[in-house]
Amino acid sequence: MATDSPSGRPGDVGQPATGGEPRRASDRIRATARDLFYREGIRAVGVEEIVTRAGVTKPSLYRSFASKDALAAAYLTDYDAEYWGRFDAAVAAHPGDPRAQIRAFFSGTGTRACVDGYRGCGLTNAAVEYPDPDHPARLVSQENKRELRRRLTEMAAAMGADDPALLGDGLLLLLEGTYTSGQLFGVGGPGGSLAAVADRLIEASLKAPKATDRSGTADRNPVDGSD
Repeated sequence: MATDSPSGRPGDVGQPATGGEPRRASDRIRATARDLFYREGIRAVGVEEIVTRAGVTKPSLYRSFASKDALAAAYLTDYDAEYWGRFDAAVAAHPGDPRAQIRAFFSGTGTRACVDGYRGCGLTNAAVEYPDPDHPARLVSQENKRELRRRLTEMAAAMGADDPALLGDGLLLLLEGTYTSGQLFGVGGPGGSLAAVADRLIEASLKAPKATDRSGTADRNPVDGSD
């Protein structure tokens, strides 16, 4: 099941890989919480379920994380790092070409959004679950979205958009819509059109070159002859 979760895999994450060393209790707790929080929601998952799935005790959890809120913030910090890993990989694959970079990142997101079991963006989901502006989970999510908006606007400017802020916001809204619609439609959903729609939006937002007459000079205003 492909997801936008860091692991991308549901199931028992409390066991070490075959032939590997057993993971520390804190690592098992973090991995188990990550899987459960993404698939079921942070508020819906209790500490008892986490420690049972991770094969640890409650004291072990609270030695590593002061509270469930702290564990949720750790999950989202991990998620944030994985998110930017995907974003940066798309950028690195197309050096100096922000339009292709955006197309690559949006294409990957659209593909994941059309798989059964997709749960959208964990950071967006957390912001919905926690409306308190000072909650640790919301703060991590908010910082991610603000940075995403900044990067998209910067890339829009690099492409020569007539209004970089407007294009950046439009691209951000397309992503957020895909995170939601992917959970509703699954296979064959509108997420599959994300990259194409984004490219159309970019094309419509680029500065149009000035028209020139046959002599190569820019056309003057037909009314008063001014530039």
